[in-house]
Amino acid sequence: MTNPQDPQDLQDPQPPRSAPDTPPPGCPAHAARLYGPDFRREPAETYRRIRREGQVTRVLLEGDVPVWFVVGYRETRQVLSDVETYGRDPRRWNGWDSVPPDWSLMPWVQYSPMMPFTEGEEHLQRAAAVSEVLATLDPFVLRGHCERFADQLIDKFAVTGRADLVYDYIYSVPTLVMGEVFGLAEDEAGLAALAEGLTTSFVSREDAMAGQQRAAAYVAGLVKAKREAPGPDLTSRFIQSTPNLTEEQHIADVMMLMAAALPLTSYWIGNTLRLLLTDERFATTLTGNRRSIGQAMNEVLWVDTPLQNLIGRYATRDTVLGGQRIRTGDLVVLGLAAANADPLLWPDGHVGHAGNHSHVAFSGGEYGCPVGGPETARIIAETTIEVLLDRVPDLALAVAPEELRWMDSVWYRCLESLPVAFTPTGVMGG
Repeated sequence: MTNPQDPQDLQDPQPPRSAPDTPPPGCPAHAARLYGPDFRREPAETYRRIRREGQVTRVLLEGDVPVWFVVGYRETRQVLSDVETYGRDPRRWNGWDSVPPDWSLMPWVQYSPMMPFTEGEEHLQRAAAVSEVLATLDPFVLRGHCERFADQLIDKFAVTGRADLVYDYIYSVPTLVMGEVFGLAEDEAGLAALAEGLTTSFVSREDAMAGQQRAAAYVAGLVKAKREAPGPDLTSRFIQSTPNLTEEQHIADVMMLMAAALPLTSYWIGNTLRLLLTDERFATTLTGNRRSIGQAMNEVLWVDTPLQNLIGRYATRDTVLGGQRIRTGDLVVLGLAAANADPLLWPDGHVGHAGNHSHVAFSGGEYGCPVGGPETARIIAETTIEVLLDRVPDLALAVAPEELRWMDSVWYRCLESLPVAFTPTGVMGG
């Protein structure tokens, strides 16, 4: 995509070349890697090892690409709040020459006209437009959509007594709701392809870029259709409220909204259900205490947050962060999950999550989730979980907890599958 307003002080990166065989100077060979089987299996242990080196240290992304990694809560808040020192335009990055050509992180790191990559007044205006259109969503109507789709999906497996919730439910409810909200409910096949493309784009695989391109092509068709024939949907309202944006920018921002909403909401549901099914503190209250769902959802945002790491911020000048010298153009990756687990926040251990919403699970500052975004995700996630537990109250994990496998992604913490068993029950749709 082309840049609608190229800042004069930024240069497009040179074409990437193959990653070096050994870590470059300033990134020792023993630096932690935010990829691979150990990280995939237990990222929290990787974060603990990294913290021994300090609250800010060098790590390696996939392809052994060196970056700064922030694990301290205070330092994370500092970066999120200081947009003058830590910008969002990736064309500032001084490390593009270390990026392999098939880098799986490329889809959401390379520059595009998406609102998160803008800065200054342009960013403030486009972020405000996104928040304004999200404010038009009626929470009661949204909850109704969730309940309807949840019941329809549960009907498909209720009589069998078994299901894999990841494939049969966790992804599907938010996807169908997104289709309803964005105005593509009548194209189930296209909606499924869109969801698959978005999911693939966040996975550490060689087809991550192809996944994003498939999703972008579908969104481009949607935006074109809504520009020509608006409807009573979020896409149309956003286009109509931002007549100053180009079609390319509309595509980029609608894509951003979908990419921000679908994975995070789905994985929030999945991680919360895993907690409810494996932690005895919640398992004993599944059938009689609705508050346990909200408590579990909040605890997940602290200790098993769906969005684990945020790439990234780019230093606009030489500075110091957490005792480390950050050079102009350095890439700073924010370890949101690690920051939430900062021992300086929890001197008495991980207690006090209930009612505490000061986590950074939704990022924060000027580039945090748009106003209304977290609440929309909460409504979808909470309703999806509530309906499932109402319909199948004796839900139980069908495998040992340690047999659960996690998706390979530096961005998100999400299950590959969640097999469950329960007493077969009737359908509601007849």
